[in-house]
Amino acid sequence: MAELSTRVQRLMQPHLRSIEPYDPNFTATRINLSANENTHPLPASVREAVDEVLAATPLNRYPDPMSDALRDEIAAVNDVSRAQVCVGNGGDELLYNFLLAFGGRNRSVLICPPCFSEYAFFAQLTETNVRTAGRDPRTLTLDEEALLACARTCDLVIVTSPNNPTGDLADLGLIERVCHACHGLVMVDEAYIEFAGEDASALPLLAHLDNLVILRTLSKAYGAAGTRCGYVMAATDIIDALSAVRQIYSVNVLTQAAALALVRKRGALEPLTASIVTERARLQRALEELPGITVWPSSANFLLVRMAGATAIRNHLRDEYSILVRDFSSAAGLEDCLRITVGTPKENDAVIAALTELLP
Repeated sequence: MAELSTRVQRLMQPHLRSIEPYDPNFTATRINLSANENTHPLPASVREAVDEVLAATPLNRYPDPMSDALRDEIAAVNDVSRAQVCVGNGGDELLYNFLLAFGGRNRSVLICPPCFSEYAFFAQLTETNVRTAGRDPRTLTLDEEALLACARTCDLVIVTSPNNPTGDLADLGLIERVCHACHGLVMVDEAYIEFAGEDASALPLLAHLDNLVILRTLSKAYGAAGTRCGYVMAATDIIDALSAVRQIYSVNVLTQAAALALVRKRGALEPLTASIVTERARLQRALEELPGITVWPSSANFLLVRMAGATAIRNHLRDEYSILVRDFSSAAGLEDCLRITVGTPKENDAVIAALTELLP
């Protein structure tokens, strides 16, 4: 980001003058395993269904402002009511709206780093104070007692399950205890839940926890990161508040049409998700056989690995092999760590071969 001029800094809101935007650290490469996307092409039947609805979608009319047809389908799939669903322009918009509606000055959000950096970024945008509960330095799993203790004095809590970048799941019993401990709202970010299995989801807790918010996306298992579509499920009055602060027409007609087709064809995507889970296990075994590598178990579509000189290795992968992975070495507790998205078998083989050559 270019440095802001003194003139513009004077014009900006004071709390935004030093803002640093989210940086995906992207470089165009032959193989991109840095963003936790589903790198597989959509199955032919799914792609055909999406193409058909896109071709039939008129562009001269505004979209349904609330995405009601899509909300109905999501509600039916998850056994909730339409009134418990809000659709957004990716999970990012919904995260921002969550903090906009319920955070703000003199309020606090509790997060558990290392976690998704946009939590803290959106908190800064909305002037929400950030508090943190740590993780076990060896396993990187949640410090449950610290989380519960902090939750009692925070207005909002965000728990990611599976967590990005560590890949671990939050215990459902712990999520329930956090909801009871927090006087405000608890969001469980389930962007990667399909790779963990529906049994790992906090969705069943919605029936008796009225301060629980579940965030999901079509960017990962659905292979639709480019459509920018996410949704939250929560009590109806929470959805009412999120709907009130959302940007008008934020989910365009093409996204609504494609997302509806994808959710309706979700059964055709399940074998692809299963194959990614199988590849995750194969990639983990192969990496663990390499010298000097530590691999954390993951319930998502990526693996966190530690190796000496991780930043240099990441650069070698990019510059010499045209393979992009994500460097987390600068994050607290993740020194010498890379995050590798689980790709296609061919992409995973390329990573394994490259690391075999690079590691001593």
